[in-house]
Amino acid sequence: MQTRWQTTLWIMFVAQFLSAIGFSIIFPFLPLYVAYLGVATVGDIALWSGLVFSLQALTMAIAAPIWGSLADRFGYKLMVERAMYGGAIILLLMGFARSAEELTLLRAIQGMITGTISAANALVATVTPRERMGFAMGTLQMGLWSGTATGPLIGGLMAETLGFRATFITTAALLLVSGILVTIGVRGGRPAPVKPKQQPSGMLRGWLTILRTPGIGPTYGMRFLSSLAQTILLPFAPLFIASLLSAGDPVNAFTGLIVGVSSAAGTATAIWLGRLGDRIGHRQVLMGSALLAGLTFAPQGLASNVWQLLILQALSGAAIGGITPSLSALLGRYTATGNEGAVYGLDSSIVSAARAVAPLFGALVVGPFGYGAAFAVSSVACFAIGIGAARLPTEERQIVSKPT
Repeated sequence: MQTRWQTTLWIMFVAQFLSAIGFSIIFPFLPLYVAYLGVATVGDIALWSGLVFSLQALTMAIAAPIWGSLADRFGYKLMVERAMYGGAIILLLMGFARSAEELTLLRAIQGMITGTISAANALVATVTPRERMGFAMGTLQMGLWSGTATGPLIGGLMAETLGFRATFITTAALLLVSGILVTIGVRGGRPAPVKPKQQPSGMLRGWLTILRTPGIGPTYGMRFLSSLAQTILLPFAPLFIASLLSAGDPVNAFTGLIVGVSSAAGTATAIWLGRLGDRIGHRQVLMGSALLAGLTFAPQGLASNVWQLLILQALSGAAIGGITPSLSALLGRYTATGNEGAVYGLDSSIVSAARAVAPLFGALVVGPFGYGAAFAVSSVACFAIGIGAARLPTEERQIVSKPT
C-alpha cells in the first residue's frame, strides 16, 4: 500500500510529465516562431530570440525566491497550482501574439508567474523521507525529461502541419490538466505550523541564513553551471541543426528529434542514478555524471551531420540525467525542515539567472568563434561541476535554525 508521500510523488510525476510536454512543445521552436511573427533578418531574429529566452529567465530569477518563501508560509500545493493555472493562461495568450514585442512581454510575465519545477520539487521534498530523496528527485526528473523528450517530437510535427499557434494552445491545455490533477489528487501541502508573517527584510535574512548553510552555496554554484551548460546553445540550436542539413530538409522535425533523444536519454538514467545516489552518495554520482557530460559536450561542435550530433546529444543527455537530480537531492539533504520552499525557490532563481545569461553569453562566443565555442563552454562548465562536487560536505541533514 502506498504511503501519502508516494502518492504525492506519483501525482506530481504525472503533472510534471504533462507540463514538461507542454513547455517543450514550444520551447525549441521559439526562434522560428519569432521569425514567423515577422522578424526578417538573421541578426534581428538572433536579437529577439535572445530577448525571448533571457527576459523570461530574468523575471523568473527575481520572482522565484519570493514565491518560494511564500510557499513556506501559505503552502506548497498552492504554489504548484499558481504555476500551473497561471502558465496555462499566459501560454494561451502567446498563441495569439501578433509581434515579437508582444511575445517578449508575455514571456516576461510568464517568468513572474510560472515556475512549475521548483514548486514541484519543494512540495515533494516536504513529504519525502530524507533517505529516499534521491529516488524522489530522480522520479520527478524522469517525469520532466520524459515530457521534454516527447514534447519536441510532437511540437515538430504540429509546427510543420498545424502551425506554431496550435502548439501554444496545446501547451495551455496540458498545463490546465496538470493543475486540475494537483488540485484533485494532492492532499495537504500546507506547512505546519504556519510561520508568522514575514516582512521583506525577514525574507532577506532567511535567504542569507540558507546561503550560509554548509553545502548549499556551492550546490547553487554547480546548479548555475549545469543550467548554463544545457541552455547556452538553445536559442541557436535550430540554426546550428539547419547548417548540418541539406536544403529542403525539415528543420523543425530534426530539431524536435535531437532535443527529444537527448531528453529520452536523461529519462533513462534519472531514477537509476537517483537510487544509486541514495546508496553510495549523491556527490559520487554527481562527479561521475559531470565528467561524462564534459567529455561528450566538447566534440558536438565538430559534428559534420545531424546523426553525429544526435548520438553525442544522447550521451550528454544521459549524463545530465545524473547531474540534475543529484543536485536537487543534495539540496534536500542540506535543508532544514520548513525551509524547503525558500531553498528550492532560490534554486529556481539560480537556474533562471543562468538561463538569462546563457543566450547572451552564447551570442558573444558564437559570433566570433562559431557554434563549437558554445559546446566548449558547456564542456568546461561540466568539468567544473565535477571538481566542485568533490569538495562538498557530507550529505547528512544540516540542523540550522529556521529564519524568522
